[in-house]
Amino acid sequence: MAKRAENEQPQKAFGWAARDPSGILSPFHFSRRENGDDDVTVKIHYCGVCHSDLHILKNEWGFTKYPILPGHEIVGFVTAVGSSVHKFKVGDRVGVGVIVGSCQTCEICEQSLENYCPNVIFTYNSTDHDGTNTYGGYSDMIVVHQRFVLQFPENLPSDAGAPLLCAGITVYSPMKYYGMTELGKHLGVAGLGGLGHIAVKIGKAFGLKVTVISTSPKKEDDAINKLGADAFVLSSDPAKLKAAVNTMDYIIDTIAAVHPLAPLLSLLKMDGKLITVGLPEKPLELPIFPLVLGRKLVGGSDIGGMKETQEMLDFCAKHNITADIELISVDNINMAMERLAESDVKYRFVIDIANSLSPS
Repeated sequence: MAKRAENEQPQKAFGWAARDPSGILSPFHFSRRENGDDDVTVKIHYCGVCHSDLHILKNEWGFTKYPILPGHEIVGFVTAVGSSVHKFKVGDRVGVGVIVGSCQTCEICEQSLENYCPNVIFTYNSTDHDGTNTYGGYSDMIVVHQRFVLQFPENLPSDAGAPLLCAGITVYSPMKYYGMTELGKHLGVAGLGGLGHIAVKIGKAFGLKVTVISTSPKKEDDAINKLGADAFVLSSDPAKLKAAVNTMDYIIDTIAAVHPLAPLLSLLKMDGKLITVGLPEKPLELPIFPLVLGRKLVGGSDIGGMKETQEMLDFCAKHNITADIELISVDNINMAMERLAESDVKYRFVIDIANSLSPS
């Protein structure tokens, strides 16, 4: 299988991939397509490590295609552009996020919501237009259609800016779509991890009162003193939870593990909105009475389209929003995955691809 991956396309490439549900990553030779008329080739410098990478490595969602080479928070430099590409030039610093393709012609794509296209192509674990598997950013280079390449704002650092390409847009898009940006309103952020810590920063930039909701008392100091949240609710303490009932206008639920929704719904005021963006591997239980009796709404959201993702990057650049990261070399990726499974990271691992990935 690995040999086929190495020879199916003309450009040699190298990265780290897993071959089975153990999720253990190791060096992997594969190949990328030639740079076409509409393509941009990117030499990868940094790639963030998303919780989705861990789920997919271990086939926890049940649709992993091995070998799997993850990574969809990619920042690097353009090394080639096709003849039809005018927005990017060689040497530009760019980003590549969660998607690298769609049909580009349907009603959804015409609204710049490519992420919801029925034929969306994900940056890894997807099938490309030519029938080959897509491989992600834990690698030295990538070839992407120009529509799915993002201009990386000048004042955003490459390493701490990389996680915005997934974590940033995952929280920014629902806040915009569901009207969760009204100055002075109260936002609850459930879960303080890779997504949650950026939700706090974006919420504050929108002028919201932000409360972090967590089962871990150890996170209170970071939430308030480091990330700028206004308050902290320890959801494992019934008294603290009770004191916060009916106080929030919106909650963005970033928790990636199975958890009860009833306590979160109780924190919402009438007409409150609970928007889930974490992706637990099993269904959650949704109690209907709190929805009916408080005219509350539960919704979901999945990243964002290309236009909105660029808007999010520009917004974060303007407000100096970056992820809090721990930079690692690629040979520490398996240890990082173990720690991520234990939520032992503040708050996003980023792989220093440029300085640590070399073919072996």
